[in-house]
Amino acid sequence: MPGNRGMLFNAIVFIALCIIWGSSFILMKEGIAHLSAYQVATIRILSAGIVLLPVAIQQWKNIPRNKLGYVFLSGLLGSFFPAYLFCLAEIKIDSSLAGFLNSLTPIFTIFTGLLFFGQVFQLHKLIGVLIAIGGMLVLLFAKGSVNMQYLSYASFALVATVLYGFNINLVGRHLKETSSLAVVAVSFALLLPICCIILWATGYFSLPLTQKNMLFSSGASFILGIMGTAVATILFYILIKRAGGLLASMVTYGIPFIALTWGRLAGESIVGWQVVGLIIILAGVYVTTRWKVKP
Repeated sequence: MPGNRGMLFNAIVFIALCIIWGSSFILMKEGIAHLSAYQVATIRILSAGIVLLPVAIQQWKNIPRNKLGYVFLSGLLGSFFPAYLFCLAEIKIDSSLAGFLNSLTPIFTIFTGLLFFGQVFQLHKLIGVLIAIGGMLVLLFAKGSVNMQYLSYASFALVATVLYGFNINLVGRHLKETSSLAVVAVSFALLLPICCIILWATGYFSLPLTQKNMLFSSGASFILGIMGTAVATILFYILIKRAGGLLASMVTYGIPFIALTWGRLAGESIVGWQVVGLIIILAGVYVTTRWKVKP
């Protein structure tokens, strides 16, 4: 039946998104194995921008000229800086932990909305934020042997999720009437010249790129950009259009478990309390975004 085929297609896209985005964190780890964090992040943005360039050219006319500054800022806050911050974080923290911390994005969306964008205070949002913060603390201190260096690198991932949250509010406030796909594609296109300069400045083109280890890390970085950013973005907007924002937002719950699976396969040490911390965070996300206090 057509309806069943449509539901099956939506389910396939949903699962694909969870797998693609959940795999991004192990790809970062593989990328920085032989390249610098700056090179991996730059290749990610560059490759995504190249893939999305035809979309950007097509969608350029849909961006009001007075909104281009916001589009560029959205690219910086929602893609550019977080890409570098997550790669820097994974120099010292496990890819699975980075994936767990990424699940705080809805919490920081609410938090930045309340602080900077005048969102209306609601009790259930405060309760959800407090629950998630408790889960974050459990997550960070789960292994016991925590030092300042570990926390400082974990903070890079946390700052990235804060920027994600700030960007979501920025788009909602200033780019609400503009096509989301147009915003994403054009913002990546605007970042292309900067990425080319950074890749040259970091000495990437003078590296022995034909060596096996360099090819492997470069390939992981390109896949990260093409699949984990460009293709995933397109799939995400397809899912929103076909199934609505509620189902699309449920991807938040699937991503960290894919990251967990990859972390285990890569031999990362994951303790039970980390999983407990993740579950508490996701409970906080649920309370914040879906649970309502009845009058």
